[in-house]
Amino acid sequence: MTRLSSWFSQVASVSKLSLETIFERKGSSAAATFGIAGVVAVLVATLSIAQGFLHAMTASGDPLTAIVLRSGSDTEMMSFFNGETTRIIGDAPGIAQSGAGPLVSPELFVIINLPKRSTGTDANVPLRGVNPIAFPVHDNVQITEGRRFAPGRNEVIVGAGAAKEFAGLDLGATLKVGRSAWKIVGVFSANGGLAESEIWTDATLLQGAYQRGNSFQSVLVKLAAPETFAGFQAALTSDPRLTVKVQRQTDYFVNQSTTVYNLITGLGTLIASLMAVGAVFGALNTMYTAVSARTREIATLRALGFGTGPVIVSVMIESLALALAGGAIGAASAYFVFNGYRAATMNWQSFSQVAFAFAVTPGLLVKGVLYATVIGLIGGLFPALRAARLPVATALREL
Repeated sequence: MTRLSSWFSQVASVSKLSLETIFERKGSSAAATFGIAGVVAVLVATLSIAQGFLHAMTASGDPLTAIVLRSGSDTEMMSFFNGETTRIIGDAPGIAQSGAGPLVSPELFVIINLPKRSTGTDANVPLRGVNPIAFPVHDNVQITEGRRFAPGRNEVIVGAGAAKEFAGLDLGATLKVGRSAWKIVGVFSANGGLAESEIWTDATLLQGAYQRGNSFQSVLVKLAAPETFAGFQAALTSDPRLTVKVQRQTDYFVNQSTTVYNLITGLGTLIASLMAVGAVFGALNTMYTAVSARTREIATLRALGFGTGPVIVSVMIESLALALAGGAIGAASAYFVFNGYRAATMNWQSFSQVAFAFAVTPGLLVKGVLYATVIGLIGGLFPALRAARLPVATALREL
């Protein structure tokens, strides 16, 4: 116990001395710290894009909601139903009921081009045709400005994300698409979900404007309970009149987000890894410089009886201190600069823009600091071993 206490006492003494000398090497210490901070900031900021996109895609998901598409379709763009098919779907068991009837929302999905506010370049924006029953089915949709569109009138409401990201979607403005014009009468939110990237209008008018007849592309259904999904799915897929694909809405959105999420995460990690190589070399240079500057000091401690273990640990602690400082600076910078920043990107499943906000989550901040810790460990290991192997007699002769 006495030997162990002595060892820890030596570690504390040497580490204290090591940390106190950091400010004597301000230039190299600052270079290593801010190099690591840059790596962490890039990593956290890039991954926050993926987190924000994933939140936008999945926030609208509800285990009580099912989506019905034509068999073989992965997205609404590829699906097609006529009015009679949507009626058959609405008669299936397991659907929640309201005073207006079953909570079944046949929906038409088209893509229009609108310029982005930031660049002026055209982007694909979803225009969704719905009936009044859509609002209790999409029960997370809330009007934040203005009012709902009136059935039978050329009126639209726009998602909060779309209103901020795309030009011409201000409340009270007129949206012109082809030969048709719709007045913007409301803005809605959807808990930051995918619907906020869309524009909604009356389905019947949209069918006429695009000469779609009595057709739809998807049917959303509010289930009576989560456990009724299996029976609802079985009833539709076994009906000889139907050729459909039935999914929980949560599963549908997860599948929709996978491609873009993996792409952003992969690229972000690759870029941060390449930058980390440079940061490791910066940390190595800093710690080798520190060991070189403290050669006589380390040798003196060794001559006084300090072991190699405390010397190694002290150098590692100094390297970790610089790395943690850099990690904290980088993580904090990413949070204050990027968290909540709004942007839009292409959803390659539907070929439409998704407006979302960067999400710097606590998990990402922890991941950034852990990344910095690894850089610090690698950057301090070899200089620490060199410090421990310094020949005492040779080091004491150095000026």
